Amino acid sequence: MALHNPVPPPIETPLVIVEEEEEVNDTQLTVSLRRLETFLGIFGFWQCSVLTFVLSWLSFLLLGVALPLLIIKFSYCSNCEKYEIRTFELEILISQSIVAAISLLCISHNLRKYGVRKFLFVDRYHGHITQFRQEYILRINGFFRLLAVWFLLCFILKAAREVVHVVYVHHSWWQSVGISAALLVSWTYSTVIYLTGGALFHLVCNLQVIHFENYGKLLERDVDVSVYIEEHIRLTHHLSKISHRFRIFLILEFLFVTASQFMSLLETTGNRGIINFTNGGDFVVCSIAELVGIIICLHAAAKITHRAQGLASVASRWHALVTCNPNDASQLGMNNGGSLETAYPSGSLPISYSESDLESVDYVPMPTNTQLASYMSMYQKRQAFVTYLQSNPGGVTVFGWTIDRVLINTIFFVELSLVLFVLGKTITFTTK
Repeated sequence: MALHNPVPPPIETPLVIVEEEEEVNDTQLTVSLRRLETFLGIFGFWQCSVLTFVLSWLSFLLLGVALPLLIIKFSYCSNCEKYEIRTFELEILISQSIVAAISLLCISHNLRKYGVRKFLFVDRYHGHITQFRQEYILRINGFFRLLAVWFLLCFILKAAREVVHVVYVHHSWWQSVGISAALLVSWTYSTVIYLTGGALFHLVCNLQVIHFENYGKLLERDVDVSVYIEEHIRLTHHLSKISHRFRIFLILEFLFVTASQFMSLLETTGNRGIINFTNGGDFVVCSIAELVGIIICLHAAAKITHRAQGLASVASRWHALVTCNPNDASQLGMNNGGSLETAYPSGSLPISYSESDLESVDYVPMPTNTQLASYMSMYQKRQAFVTYLQSNPGGVTVFGWTIDRVLINTIFFVELSLVLFVLGKTITFTTK
């Protein structure tokens, strides 16, 4: 009876395994991008057609503006006029509606014009998606974590304020719960829209940080200096696009948030009535949420600007290490990429001795003119590359102003001076 040997299963080659892993990673990235698109579509940022445009802005006007406005105007409160609760709530509603509308308008315009992939610079046609696919997925997941953490902190403060307000105004329990729930829904909608704008800017900058951090590794490769310059030009071109797309968003958000903060400061310090958590608590919640959005934007812009400006230091260190190689230049040749290579193997240098020990000298051959020209040519290329990076630091700009630590310090001191001026005009101490 003949025994039939079982046919062994086919062995997968390493190439097939790598291709399968790439397909899985590409699927994960696609899923992450679709989840981001779904989230943006729910809150009205994805306005790819006339219908979605109308529905988005109609939802914003009804849910973010009309609903809280009707509740403020027609809800009964016996102490609202006495403690100016209604006036404060109207001013806060105007402030949060404006900053949310700016975020919705600017971000939806960019998404409609470029799409999600080009907006985030993860387009598959750029040629870098395979190398950085996993980092892209991590950054997109970080977008949701960042948004969730800061929103939950603000939501806890808002919910605490609404609980205190319910206890204070003495409505019937079902009416109080209904009003508070409606206000929380409206506030959540507007606040998420506002914070999403800053978080998306943070995500775009973080995705570019991946490329800037990888630039230092590029210098370790044996390539021509022109490749380094071309890659830097590509990175600075992306930063220029980011600055152009977000400059209106950044400047409008900063101006209106600053105006909102000073309005809150004037209302709380210049008012002669009683200010407590019931009537002034929304000022705290609104101010914290708006400042969080601005801080997220400034942190992202300063981070990527710092990475871009740090490339000059990295290139200078690389240039110094290559130039100050321990081997003497006369004994070294240059390869095409600019890295040094010994012209002679170890211990093979020709040494000649005379018959007299007093006249014995080591003979070292002088480099040829071709070797010297090649060495000086590569040195000049590296020096030109370092000079180019020092003259073009890059970074996120707003109408020519680079958003770096110097600008942030300037903004801080200007804001502090204005705050002290307002406090000096509203808080006075009289002595007899």
